[in-house]
Amino acid sequence: MMARDAWTDTTSSGAFAPFEWMIAFRYLRARRREGFISVIAGFSFIGIMLGVATLIIVLSVMNGFRKELLDKIVGINGHIIVGAIDTPLTDYSELSSLFEKIPGVSLALPLIEGQALASSQASASGVLVRGVWETDLRRIPSIANNIKLGALDGFDKASGVVIGKRLAEQLYLRPGDNIILTAPRGPQTPFGTAPRIKSYPIAAVYEIGMSEFDSTFVYMPLAESQSYFNRSDDVSAIEIFLINSDRIDETKLAIQKSTERPIFLTDWRQRNKTFFGVLEVERNVMFLILTLIVLVAALNIVSGLIMLVKDKSADIAILRTMGATRLSILRVFLITGASIGIVGTLAGFGLGLIVAMNIETIRAFLSAVTKTNLFPAEFYFLSHLPADVDAREVITVVGMALLLSLIATLYPAWRAARLDPVEALRYE
Repeated sequence: MMARDAWTDTTSSGAFAPFEWMIAFRYLRARRREGFISVIAGFSFIGIMLGVATLIIVLSVMNGFRKELLDKIVGINGHIIVGAIDTPLTDYSELSSLFEKIPGVSLALPLIEGQALASSQASASGVLVRGVWETDLRRIPSIANNIKLGALDGFDKASGVVIGKRLAEQLYLRPGDNIILTAPRGPQTPFGTAPRIKSYPIAAVYEIGMSEFDSTFVYMPLAESQSYFNRSDDVSAIEIFLINSDRIDETKLAIQKSTERPIFLTDWRQRNKTFFGVLEVERNVMFLILTLIVLVAALNIVSGLIMLVKDKSADIAILRTMGATRLSILRVFLITGASIGIVGTLAGFGLGLIVAMNIETIRAFLSAVTKTNLFPAEFYFLSHLPADVDAREVITVVGMALLLSLIATLYPAWRAARLDPVEALRYE
């Protein structure tokens, strides 16, 4: 009796005493009579694990999409675009040199941009022709570091063009072959404006990894593009590349102050506001939808614990008559329910990290097994499935799952603590 009184005396053992943990874990173990309750606990564990893992994986993939798209869009288009007002940008050389002296500017790229139809004997496709200097083209890492075939040597003098890998595949072309470019605005004739049709040798083929760019952009020497698009020694715009993309606003202000000629400025946020806005909305909606998985699993904990309290009402009454307090009973069932949530959350955390960090390998394996393309670049812009694990978001997901699991145990534990021993033992 002395030993039994010692472990039931909660006044001496304190909160979360060893006997409370022992009883809680005994209730978690499956027995034949409580098999159904154990099944509910198992489904709760699986639901929380899958919910946490799915949240981590989806948020990581959405972050990877945004980061990859942002790096590629800004890497090839620049952070700030300078356009002319009133007078053409014939002083582009002086302006480019002036802008590059502004702190934080890595490159000021004068360019000519125009639409054309690219064709070969095999096929044709609409393209965006960009006229740039060779020295500037070499300073764009997205192009210069991703040349797959050919070279940029002598780009200005050879009057060749640089095209993307997907465009080369569509037209069945390679370096040394000729590509035919047709622009709608060519020479003036007595019958109106005739299209300009000209053949150019392909100097090099690049691959950025973003399907839209790899199939659309054609780079041409600046002087040749001025002649091709009937420009009078001016450019369409000057693109500004920054060292730190977070300093756009102050750099725009510095650009405005650096020149007295009228110009207008836009940046990548304005030009891609809708696109990245949609990505953010999708990300938030996915977070809310997948949180429901964790919520449903937490509700399973509630139902399982309520059934356990009903089944163990006699045990609870006996513990109370032996000296266990209401708080002890409350803590026993808190431990029982919270254990399911904590273990499920930790398992989901580990599973989510493993899958997120190997998402491209898993995609390639599933594509090989099913013999289908699970991530077509034409639809998703990128040629691979990216993932970027954000520590703050992972902590938020884990904290949310633990909080929901703890809240789910409160009501059943309170019910158990409020159980009247006399009523519970009346019909036993």
